[in-house]
Amino acid sequence: MKRFLALATLLVLSATGCTASQEKPSSETRSGEPFTFRVLTTGLADPWEITWGPDGFLWVTEKTGKRVTRVNPSDGSKSTVITISDVYSTESQDGLLGMAFPGNFLKGSNDVYLAYTYDADPGPAVDRRTKIVRYTYDPAAHRLSRPVDLITGLSASTDHNSGRLLVGPDQKLYYSIGDQGNDQFKRFCNPIRAQDLPTAEDVGNRNWTTYVGKVLRLNLDGSIPSDNPVIRGVRSHIYSYGHRNPQGLVFGPGGRLFSAEHGPKADDEINLIQVGKNYGWPYVSGFKDDESYVYGNWSASTTPPCASLHYDNFAIPPSVPQQRETDWSSPDYVEPLKTLYTVPNGYNFHDPACGDQSYICWPSIAPSSVDYMPAEQGGFEGWRNSLLVTSLKNGALYCLRLTQDGGSVQGDITQFFKTTNRYRDLALSPDHRAVYISTDSTGLSGPKFGSPTEKLDNPGAILEFTYDGSR
Repeated sequence: MKRFLALATLLVLSATGCTASQEKPSSETRSGEPFTFRVLTTGLADPWEITWGPDGFLWVTEKTGKRVTRVNPSDGSKSTVITISDVYSTESQDGLLGMAFPGNFLKGSNDVYLAYTYDADPGPAVDRRTKIVRYTYDPAAHRLSRPVDLITGLSASTDHNSGRLLVGPDQKLYYSIGDQGNDQFKRFCNPIRAQDLPTAEDVGNRNWTTYVGKVLRLNLDGSIPSDNPVIRGVRSHIYSYGHRNPQGLVFGPGGRLFSAEHGPKADDEINLIQVGKNYGWPYVSGFKDDESYVYGNWSASTTPPCASLHYDNFAIPPSVPQQRETDWSSPDYVEPLKTLYTVPNGYNFHDPACGDQSYICWPSIAPSSVDYMPAEQGGFEGWRNSLLVTSLKNGALYCLRLTQDGGSVQGDITQFFKTTNRYRDLALSPDHRAVYISTDSTGLSGPKFGSPTEKLDNPGAILEFTYDGSR
């Protein structure tokens, strides 16, 4: 059995933890299981964002399909709301990404906000960028139209775009941008700029190159809020910085903003996002403990230069500068609430059982989204006041119980709904009795037993797990 699967078996219950369910779904409710399962719909082209709309339908962005789709939660029927030809999409992490509704959607406002990558070069070359656009919804025709660009020219990549978009309780837009996948794989000679911040001149010139590795906060017209933090003397769209790949954003109790973020090999992070704070990447991964992580800055190699090196996930050449976590400090640094998972020095990341696909067996889950189950409202009692996190690698949902004040995670982490899929995003029904999970169309997933596989159970689908309160 693969190392990451063995790790999953260590997830146990405590008196304060979430209540476990059976992990293998079925088309019927089986004895002792509190959830029923069905495949709501299929045929989606890499669904990225799934949101329960105020109209009672599930709204989905399809990353490579370049369209927004409404799905009827009763029968799974689909209709296209808009197809955006301007979207530039490959099979990587670019394309049509985040989507958000204002708090008064269909009750005074018909605005819908979308984020997507596009090609800013009019010629044959590709200049991949991201923009956030406001559309107007026609509820009679069920169509989006009249696009208005709110912010353009944001950095984009084939990797670590993050791309989660929210309208907060303060009616501001929140958007996550990852570190672009720099300092690894094919981009290993590109420096990580998650710690870089804009100058006043950059902001005046709308130069957003330092916005990578950040969570942004924007007015609904795309401008900089007057109460955004002043960081190193400059007010910009940046709300927090030092992030790697925050693909999950959600508001929880008391208006707290939480993120779920990918770690490099271990140390996926659950963070409580605080205004103006620094989350440490790339100097710190997970907790600042010098455990199984050192920052190797490949781009800074000079003798020989980085371009002449061969990237290796496990061995850093002598010419690449290295720095321990505890050698770095920042007065704004904030540690994560929880990691999935921290392992000690000496951990064997190069597990021969995993072959060339060693990353699928690393002690991380690749958290792709996060949602919040309120403490006081219906649904599954064992999940109340919890963060729910989807996993790409493991095809599972993880439950992290919050303390009463919502400021930290307590008890054990529990795993639900294990299938051979890549879970991309989740949405909750208004009564919090149903969980809807979108799945990637392609990619590698770890089944419950055996080797990782590209043969997914339900590619490009929405899965529905409904709590059966009578059982």
